[in-house]
Amino acid sequence: MPSVSKWIANIGPAGLVVQAIFFSAAGIALLLAFILIRRAIRRRHFRLRDMRVLEIRDIWDGILNETVSRARWRYDRLGREIVETILLDKLEVAQGEEAAILLRFLRDSGLLDKRIYECRNFKGWRRRRALTSLGRMRSPESIPALAEALDDGNPENVMAAVRGLGRLGIPDAAIPLLDRLVSGKLVLPSIPVQNALLNCCKWKPQILVPYLRRAGPETRALLARALGEVATGDLGEDLLLLAADAQAEVRASAARSLGQARLDVALSALGSLSEDPEWFVRLRAVVGLGQLRHPRTIPLLIPALCDRNRFVRLRAAMGLARLADHLESIFDQVKEKRDPYAQQALLSELERSGAILRLVDALAGEQHRRAAAVLRRALEFGAHRLLVSTVRSHQEWRVRVRVARLLAGSGIAQIVPLLEAACQAECAQRSRKILGWALAQLRKSGAAGPRQEMVPAG
Repeated sequence: MPSVSKWIANIGPAGLVVQAIFFSAAGIALLLAFILIRRAIRRRHFRLRDMRVLEIRDIWDGILNETVSRARWRYDRLGREIVETILLDKLEVAQGEEAAILLRFLRDSGLLDKRIYECRNFKGWRRRRALTSLGRMRSPESIPALAEALDDGNPENVMAAVRGLGRLGIPDAAIPLLDRLVSGKLVLPSIPVQNALLNCCKWKPQILVPYLRRAGPETRALLARALGEVATGDLGEDLLLLAADAQAEVRASAARSLGQARLDVALSALGSLSEDPEWFVRLRAVVGLGQLRHPRTIPLLIPALCDRNRFVRLRAAMGLARLADHLESIFDQVKEKRDPYAQQALLSELERSGAILRLVDALAGEQHRRAAAVLRRALEFGAHRLLVSTVRSHQEWRVRVRVARLLAGSGIAQIVPLLEAACQAECAQRSRKILGWALAQLRKSGAAGPRQEMVPAG
C-alpha cells in the first residue's frame, strides 16, 4: 500500500493544498491543547491558592503573635505572597497601634528586607512590583531603595518609585524627590510628582520653601502649587516672599496659602495681589480674603466686586456675604460704586447662600430693626421677587406683615406688578389681605404700575 507522502506526491499540485490543510489542522489542535492545558494549570493554581488562603486566615492571629512557626509560610512562595498581601491590605486602613504591630511584623519576618533586596537587584517588572510593595509598607527604611530607583533608566520604574515615595506619606520621603526636581534629573509628568509631594509634605510643608527659592521656572511653579495645597498659617513670612515672585502661578499659589495665615501678615499681601494684572492671581487673592472672614477685608473685597472678570466678582461677593454682621455697611459702600454688575453679584450671592431668608427670619426676633434696615437695602438692589414670595410662604404671619410693611414703604414701582400677580394667585384670605394692603400703600405713595381688578376670594 503506498504511503501517504507518495500519494500526495502523485496527485500533483493539489498535494500542496492537502499539506497546507494538514499543517493548519495540526497547528489548531496544538493551540487548543495549549489553551486547555493552561486553563487546567491555572484552575489548579487558583484552587490551591484558595485553600492556602483559608489555611492562613485560620491561623492569622498565630502568625502575627508568632505562636505559629514561620516555617509554615515563610519558605513557601505562595504562602509568603498571601501573607504579604494580607499584611499590606490591612496596613492600608490600619491606624495607631495596629499599624505599628503590622509594620513591626513586616520588619521581623524579613518581608521588608526581601522587597528592598528585590528593588536593588531585580530589573523590569519584578523591580516595579517590589517598588510598589515598598511604597505600601510605609516604612522609613524603604526610602533609600526607592530613592535609588529614581535614577533608573526605565521611566516606568521611575514612576513606580515616585508613587512609592508618595504613598509612604513621610516628610523625609519628599527630600529625594525635591533634590532631583531642583537639579533637573527628574523629568516626569507634573501630576504624579505633585501628588507625591502633597502626600509627603502635608504634615511638614516648610520642607518645600528652601527648594522653591532654588528651583527653575517650571519646577518653581510645580512646587508652588504643592505648597498652596498644604501651607498653613505658620509659613506667613515665607509666603510674603512668594507673593512678590515674577511668575504669576507662584503668586497665585502664595495667595491661596495666605488665606490660612495670620490677619496681620496676610491682609496687606492679599490686598496687593487682588490688584494683580493676571485674573487668576486676583481670583486666588479674593478667595484668600474671603477665608479670613474679618471686617478689615471689606475695603479690599468691594473693589474686587467691581472687577472686570466675572469669577473674581462672584468670589468677592461670596466673601462679603460671609460677613453677616456688616451687611448694612457693605450695601452702602457697594451702592457708592454705582456698578450694577457689582450690585447684582452681591445680591445673587446673598440669595444663593440664604442670607436674605435668614434676615427675614430675624424680623421675628430682637434684631428685627437691624434686619429690616438690611432688607430695605436689599430691596433697593433688586430683591423684589424673593421678598414678595416670603409674604405668601413664610410660616409666621407676623414676619409676613413686617415684610409687607417693608415692601409698602419702599416706593419701588417694580414691586407693584409682582404684588398684583401674587394677590391673584394667593388663595389664603389672610395672605391676600396682607398683599392687598401692601399694594394699596404702594399706590398711595405714588409708585407707578398698571392697576388691575382684584380677584375676589373663593
